[in-house]
Amino acid sequence: MVPGSIKIPVPFDYAFPAGALFLGVGPQVDFDRRGEADDQVRDKETGERVWVVRVLDLDPEAGKYGRSEVKVKVIAPQQPVPPAPGVPAYPPAVQFEGLTLTPYVDSQRCKSSGQCRARMAYSLRATAMVPVEALATAA
Repeated sequence: MVPGSIKIPVPFDYAFPAGALFLGVGPQVDFDRRGEADDQVRDKETGERVWVVRVLDLDPEAGKYGRSEVKVKVIAPQQPVPPAPGVPAYPPAVQFEGLTLTPYVDSQRCKSSGQCRARMAYSLRATAMVPVEALATAA
């Protein structure tokens, strides 16, 4: 049986061939628990917290498709900490370990009347955010 949502492992270089710059990180809010002291989403498989890391995709082609800023969900007990920037006042370069891609149909463009403009989309998940040097030295 094929599961309802599939996680396809992908190398970081496949998802971000030109690299990625860190923009921000925060907890993913569980809107069903909003207003509670701890309203953060937990991963259904591991029970770990889900953090949303915003990165700038440095691939020049990414801007053509409106996805130059990408959100990657990191499953971890503690909030990922970005590395220090290599250049002052410039976002640090980051990579992701355990990166997976989950395809889905984005039907937000469908209106109640008229033509549906649904499209194939995907979400990205990872087990960790690391500085670029960390993966380069591990290889």
